[in-house]
Amino acid sequence: MLRQVENEGFLWVDISAPTRNDMRELGRRFSFHELNLADCLSKIQIPKIDRYKNHVFVILHFPAMTEERVPKPSQFAAFLGSGYLVTVHQEDLKTVADTFDACQRSQEVRKELMGRSAGYLYHSLVDALVDELLNNVRKIMGNMEDIEDAVFDERVAVAREISYLRREVTSLRRIAIPMRRTLAELVAKDIQRFSEEDLTLYYDDVQDHIDKVIETLEESKDTIEIFKDTDFMHSSDRSNKILAVLTIIFTLSMPASILGSFYGMNVPIPGGIEGGPWTFLGSYTSFAIIVLASSTSAAAMIVYFRRIRWI
Repeated sequence: MLRQVENEGFLWVDISAPTRNDMRELGRRFSFHELNLADCLSKIQIPKIDRYKNHVFVILHFPAMTEERVPKPSQFAAFLGSGYLVTVHQEDLKTVADTFDACQRSQEVRKELMGRSAGYLYHSLVDALVDELLNNVRKIMGNMEDIEDAVFDERVAVAREISYLRREVTSLRRIAIPMRRTLAELVAKDIQRFSEEDLTLYYDDVQDHIDKVIETLEESKDTIEIFKDTDFMHSSDRSNKILAVLTIIFTLSMPASILGSFYGMNVPIPGGIEGGPWTFLGSYTSFAIIVLASSTSAAAMIVYFRRIRWI
């Protein structure tokens, strides 16, 4: 959807969820290169800057949350020229659409954001999007604090939550690092072309926020690795304890299994049902002898295992 708002000769054109018809209309009104118009329709372009005589074309990525809790990169394209700014984005970047609506509704907002230059308006949009990115990072930090106690509690399994956090951090790092590089290049070479005032301090503030985002993500990445290793150690320890108990049970039952295998053979042996020297003993007495022999062997094994510190 193509919309526009004007303030004292400055024009802001915003296109949300662009279509080919929108791009044809944009190409008819402005002398933009057809490759840049095609880039606006694509959702997989890398962040970049294309410089022309009368304008600059910039692509940045910002996170958009999905139902799977994993942020995906959403493309934000802009044409900066003298007296105009054209922004092209998908519907999931609501911050840009909300700012445009505010300019349409309020003359004061329109004068404040659009009354200076394309570089200043672009800064306002990027600043709002970076602040939203910073809020997403703070939410991740809050989630990490919530699961920290659970990670060090051996009775709680948090592997899935750790995996979600790891994916979120990885996705945001892929967005923030190219953004810092692209924005720094834009400020160094292009932004003053479309503004009479010095906007360096404004963009330095945005760069500080991006640096804070990246620094926090790097710290989160290291912390998540610690959580992952700790959870793996606890899981391994639980598995080892279970295997140890099962092994002890199996080992202590070996004497009874051996006796049972002997008396299960179809050959005459002392105490067997086929008769022999133990036939004078009653069935209960024979059973008690077998249990006593098995228990004595198991007890001897326990004493030996404790002496060599296996248990």
